Amino acid sequence: MTVQLPAPDETLRMVAVHAHPDDESSKGAGTTARYAREGAQVTVITCTGGERGDILNPRLRDDPTLTPEVLPAVRRREMATAQEILGVDHEWLGFVDSGLPEGDPMPALPEGSFATLPVKEAAAPLVEALRRLRPHVLTTYDENGGYPHPDHVQTNRVSLAAFDLAADPDFAPELGEPWAVAKLYYINGFHRQRFSAVARHMRAAGTPNEELEQMLQRLDESTDRVLTTRIDVREFLGVRDDALRAHATQVDPDGPFFRISHDVETEAWGTEDYELHISRIGVKLPEQDLFAGLRHESVEARP
Repeated sequence: MTVQLPAPDETLRMVAVHAHPDDESSKGAGTTARYAREGAQVTVITCTGGERGDILNPRLRDDPTLTPEVLPAVRRREMATAQEILGVDHEWLGFVDSGLPEGDPMPALPEGSFATLPVKEAAAPLVEALRRLRPHVLTTYDENGGYPHPDHVQTNRVSLAAFDLAADPDFAPELGEPWAVAKLYYINGFHRQRFSAVARHMRAAGTPNEELEQMLQRLDESTDRVLTTRIDVREFLGVRDDALRAHATQVDPDGPFFRISHDVETEAWGTEDYELHISRIGVKLPEQDLFAGLRHESVEARP
């Protein structure tokens, strides 16, 4: 298999796969905003419409106009605003949100929802998108979904399947010419190392954050993922926050996402972090660029 990479004057391309509208703004938004502004073609693909999401902004919970019937359309408008702020392209895969089941015993997921579908079936529209967009880099969630929402776990499964199937000339030729994505990354945004660094910085400054300290007590270092790739996003923290606030029904503007200042983030950590899960080209780790090793005309795939 030959992995076709961009010529020196060709646009770099990446696809970021997410489960619901708002995930693209809370996970890796600084990275996508940075690459888009540097001239890369960045496409966010959202698997579901977030139809079963709740109103999480306490300021809007009593708004009589935000009924369950209108919420899907509202979330699409929010996504369009966030897309414009980030400067990325955006596509919907068109699947239905599975919701987050609660209770004992746990109720079954709604029939036909995203997480209930066979993986190959759910991967097919992503295969079509990858063959059409021809990205060099794909980002998605780890096998635990980043957190165990069934749609996040399914996003991981679908992304891995599409990564393989898009390159397979025998799979669904009607979906387009085969395309081998060179690198697949897991977004590793919420991890103990980052939170510990921020907490230490705030303690040293005499401004400890109680919420952060309590969260650290619950985090087990054994659950940390490998950090292979760290992207400097210090100049894009404001863009990230503006995109997240665009999802007004989903985000409390006074919530924990916004309680740590940009100055603290910049000084204590300042990167968005990734785990290189699969590479079809040779790499040198650690990296500071998702496109590291991809700035050549072509390379031969690994055996």
